Amino acid sequence: MYAVFRTGGKQFRAEPGSSIRIPSLDVEPGETVTFEDVLLASDGSDVKVGTPVLKGASVKAEVVKHGRDKKVIVFKRKRRKGYRKKAGHRQGFTEIKVAEIAV
Repeated sequence: MYAVFRTGGKQFRAEPGSSIRIPSLDVEPGETVTFEDVLLASDGSDVKVGTPVLKGASVKAEVVKHGRDKKVIVFKRKRRKGYRKKAGHRQGFTEIKVAEIAV
């Protein structure tokens, strides 16, 4: 069984017991989160697709930890002008463990 849900402007594929890194949520580690924006759900043989979301479907997960990804270097340069700018960015994430999928 799996489901595709939407959070933080992105879509994620969830299976019971899997760990997923999603954009940061304002929830403490150990708490339970429910995602209502389920776009697609499958039980192995039957696939249900929402228009755009499935009514009554949800994905429940437990927040494991918060963290920050690897650094991405942003470098800007203009030729022949002596302009160079270097910056780094680390995106925050929340790691969740999917507990159950209800369709």
